Amino acid sequence: MTTTETVDTVPTESTRPFFGHVIGNQEIGSIDGATFESVDPWGREPWADVALGTAADADAAVTAARTAFDEGPWPRMGFHERARLIHRLADLIEEHTDELAMADTRDMGKPITQARHDVARSAQNFRFFADHARLSVAETLPMDTGHHTYTRYEAAGVVVAIAPWNFPLMLETWKVAPALAWGNTVVLKPAEDTPTSATILARLAIEAGFPEGVFNVVHGYGPDSVGSALTEDTRVDRITFTGESGTGKVIGKVAAGNLTPVSLELGGKGANIVFADADLDNAVHWSVQAIFRNAGQVCLAGSRLFVAREIYDEFMERFVAAAQALVPADPKTQESAFGPLASQEHYDKVRGYLDSVEDEGGTIATGGAGEGLVIRPTIVTGLPLDAPHCTEEIFGPLVVVHPFDTEAEAVHLANDTPYGLNAMVFTENLHRAHRVSAQLDAGTVWVNCFFIRDLRAPFGGFGDSGVGREGGLFSRDFFTEPKAVVMQISTE
Repeated sequence: MTTTETVDTVPTESTRPFFGHVIGNQEIGSIDGATFESVDPWGREPWADVALGTAADADAAVTAARTAFDEGPWPRMGFHERARLIHRLADLIEEHTDELAMADTRDMGKPITQARHDVARSAQNFRFFADHARLSVAETLPMDTGHHTYTRYEAAGVVVAIAPWNFPLMLETWKVAPALAWGNTVVLKPAEDTPTSATILARLAIEAGFPEGVFNVVHGYGPDSVGSALTEDTRVDRITFTGESGTGKVIGKVAAGNLTPVSLELGGKGANIVFADADLDNAVHWSVQAIFRNAGQVCLAGSRLFVAREIYDEFMERFVAAAQALVPADPKTQESAFGPLASQEHYDKVRGYLDSVEDEGGTIATGGAGEGLVIRPTIVTGLPLDAPHCTEEIFGPLVVVHPFDTEAEAVHLANDTPYGLNAMVFTENLHRAHRVSAQLDAGTVWVNCFFIRDLRAPFGGFGDSGVGREGGLFSRDFFTEPKAVVMQISTE
């Protein structure tokens, strides 16, 4: 599939493609035959039909994964053989870049150039974790007592991965890749708004030669449906979830009842601090990316922007101009850099915040509602710090800007939130960069940049932004059961 083949094509009900569950290496419909539609948010028309799962479908997927782990070859393979198959999957992902990217673009309105970038990062996720698992070392602990202790990292078992809709393929692979690399079997539930790339990924895993039941996909909703059935299943050994903080708390409570370890990457309300000595061109560039990339539908978004008072006017002039240069366009075209919000439901939520700006005492410097499901890049000033726009995760292209006078004030403002997923600092002062980064309550701090990832580094958040970390050795520790082996060494 190429990007030009589907730009002007709206499938009819009879020609819409079907995306099923993939359970035990078979793509199937739901047990009761139910389906739901995936809607293209730009044209607001259904473009695909998807299997609508129930608790019975979730049970079948877990059964397949459990059998594959307990009886199949995957956890018993050497790291080299698993890595070979995972790298083959990465090859296929790259070969199917256009198909996978267009699936995410049609599902959630992501500009196609950004979706293609996400596909590349998804392939890299598989390559990195395949090699990381193969090359990781364990500990050897000689003892003065004549004993020798060493550690092993055994696959945990069946992993349930629940992914969000804003970076569908990329965040699915961030979870699936390390789980598979360390020998687990996986049941993936993609978000119901963005289901299709997950089915394509599972098809490619079968083509790559993955054994039966190693990687399963089941579609459906969360509460009282597939999601709750998966997280409540006592046969599940790990749950990894990315999404809204309230949902994460529900999953954590359910998992605690079964003593199932969880990794929860939840909401954010990222602070972006621009000091007076910042390189303004660089600060404006990344500040635009931090709030308007993906139409602001990023948990890492820099939605609270604090600018030193002495440069506030100049920064705002450049920032507003850069926001106005982002013109909404059909995300399926190569020229698009800004698309619609992902769904009518989400548009209604973000529109509610937009419509209440003036009632809360704020001023819209630029932006506002566009056509269809578009909210144009919106910059708001003058709001009190306790306004909902400043305290709640909007998850849209709306940023609130405040001036500050001192470094201490900037740190206080940045930390004055229950969230702690990430923060940004723009300064040319090396001492300040280190000093402020150390004081910020955030799982990731970007200095003079944004959205740069090293897959070896820990990723996760403080407070309401989640529990646990993934990435590198942190993923190893979560997706395995560390074991100590103690041997007595003869002294004869």
